[in-house]
Amino acid sequence: MANNDNCELSPSPAAVVMVPLPLQGHLNQLLHLSRLISNHKIPVHFVSTTTHCRQAKIRVQGWNPLAVNNIHFHELQTPSYVSPTLNPNSTTKFPSHLQPLCEATTQLRHPMASLLRKLSTTTRRLVIIHDSLMGSVIQDFVTIPNSESYTFHSVSAFTILLFTLRTIRKQFQNIIDPKVLTYDYLLFEDCFTSEFKKFMAMQHDFTKLNSGRIYNSCRIMEHPMLDVLEKEEMNRNKKLWAFGPFNPVDIKRTTKRDKDTVIFVSFGTTTSFTKEQITQMAIGLEKSEQKFIWALRDAAKGDGFVDIIKLELPEGYEDRIKGRGLVVREWAPQLEILAHQATGGFMSHYGWNSCMESISMGVPIVAWPMHSDQPTNSVLVTNFMKVGLTVRDWKRRYEIVVAEDIEKAVRTLMATKEGAEIRKRAMEMGDNVRKSMREDGLSWLQLQSFIEHITR
Repeated sequence: MANNDNCELSPSPAAVVMVPLPLQGHLNQLLHLSRLISNHKIPVHFVSTTTHCRQAKIRVQGWNPLAVNNIHFHELQTPSYVSPTLNPNSTTKFPSHLQPLCEATTQLRHPMASLLRKLSTTTRRLVIIHDSLMGSVIQDFVTIPNSESYTFHSVSAFTILLFTLRTIRKQFQNIIDPKVLTYDYLLFEDCFTSEFKKFMAMQHDFTKLNSGRIYNSCRIMEHPMLDVLEKEEMNRNKKLWAFGPFNPVDIKRTTKRDKDTVIFVSFGTTTSFTKEQITQMAIGLEKSEQKFIWALRDAAKGDGFVDIIKLELPEGYEDRIKGRGLVVREWAPQLEILAHQATGGFMSHYGWNSCMESISMGVPIVAWPMHSDQPTNSVLVTNFMKVGLTVRDWKRRYEIVVAEDIEKAVRTLMATKEGAEIRKRAMEMGDNVRKSMREDGLSWLQLQSFIEHITR
């Protein structure tokens, strides 16, 4: 695979430039999308910083990006920035320590413009797919005659519907349970810092330059929401595609006798817990008497990696759970764990990347939202899809989740009739989602539509 700008590029009907926000949940989704598009013999150029290109390649699961000759990595340099650690004792769980990185990415505008101009000479049509939070970085594409851009949303269609389309509330009142349209969810109370809200508003202002939007979602999961959003795009003479899941869905599944007996516990790369909350989690998992794999890591810094600090567990804990529980302190291969037949549940922060991976593998999710789009994702998955349950409601976000509640949630999902019914629905939905990615499936057809459009 070629790195940077050293690859010889042959003229093509279209070439795609992927511009992710350099955070794991964003990098991962667009690298997976790069594979889907490159499978159609379209050159794909994945553009990020040196550190984050490396991070994306190291952590991708289900395929090897180094074996895909049609994906080219371009490494840009951001100015230096302070990369603090997240304070686990903060009342707001939003990862404000990543704000300096996000601000630094805005300085990539000029090197990005230079790269786009160079790539535009190698193809008939240059297609930029950019994270919704990288709009300012790619804005100069408007000066390149043969280029067009599409905004990628790293969150659910449901989240976008509530977040940006409050003004058309009447249009979706009939398709969404009115109980969900509460003040908290519509205003995303405490989901973001004021500084990040400003950053988002500034970036989203550039969506007016695009030709359409792309979602890592599918009609199987979000049909009514996508219909409303597509209508809004059509009113602007723009297009919308939803051809998720982007992650591989054909991962080899090993059959074991202990099918659906393990719950995977992981809270992504931007969450830190207090010492007290870690203790309650440990006790709750132990008392549940269920098998578990617990990915216990601190939040990542701006460079995407974590200082390996051994987070403290109750004395003798790992000896007591030996044979039933496993604490993983390094990077855990989440997609591969979720694809394993033994995995019957997932306790998660409900980041959309994690939701899509879990749902596509037919694994039900215990909701523990922390910030950003996670509270709305938890409503979508538990209230509408009904393939999950809640351990911590957003209204209780300031409270410690006690061991008893964790034990109850794990037991309910893994060892009760109610949990079995949730798991059955999750498996059925996962099966339907995977079918949608096969030839003539809903997501497959959406991807073909997009490929035909950009190679027109």
